[in-house]
Amino acid sequence: MFGYASKMLLCADRQRGFTLVELMIGVVIIGILILTGAPSFSAWIQNTQIRNAAEAILNGMQLARTEAVNRNAATRFVLCSGTTSAWEILATSTAVAAPTASLACGAGSNAQAGEERVQERSASQGSGNTQIQVTPGGARAVTFNSMGRVVANTFGDAGSASITQVNVSNPKGNRPLRITVSTGGSLRMCDPSLATGTDPRAC
Repeated sequence: MFGYASKMLLCADRQRGFTLVELMIGVVIIGILILTGAPSFSAWIQNTQIRNAAEAILNGMQLARTEAVNRNAATRFVLCSGTTSAWEILATSTAVAAPTASLACGAGSNAQAGEERVQERSASQGSGNTQIQVTPGGARAVTFNSMGRVVANTFGDAGSASITQVNVSNPKGNRPLRITVSTGGSLRMCDPSLATGTDPRAC
């Protein structure tokens, strides 16, 4: 009886695990699945970067508008350049000296005496490969007054056109996003790739 039980246990041990052929088949199947899903995964990564950049710009504009109302002073949202999603928020302040150098904008900063840097964001924060296109061309700032409305730009951007639209895209992504700014100060993010009138997310 003991011998029979030992043989059964031995047979059970031999049946555990995989043969080399089974292992190789599993590796091949996993490899095929990875190769099939890689392009979709890559597009998903790039689209995530687009959303990160668009949300960061929208949040920055909303913060600038809120600060203008809370401080009862003009506050401007400034894009560091016309191609990346880096930005800074500069509020009118009684301070005489200009803010310290911007880490996000570097030479792109135009903070001046009489302003205070509220916040800044670098383009490398989760959206390094994104590209932006600003409307009107050449615009890089939008200034909000104490009522939260868009007014003429001040300080280093005095005389320049205000941002009315920012398109965020990625060469390898397929879901561009757009931020729009109305003269009343309302801000909206939408998807220009969706058909107008059929989806509330459409522009």
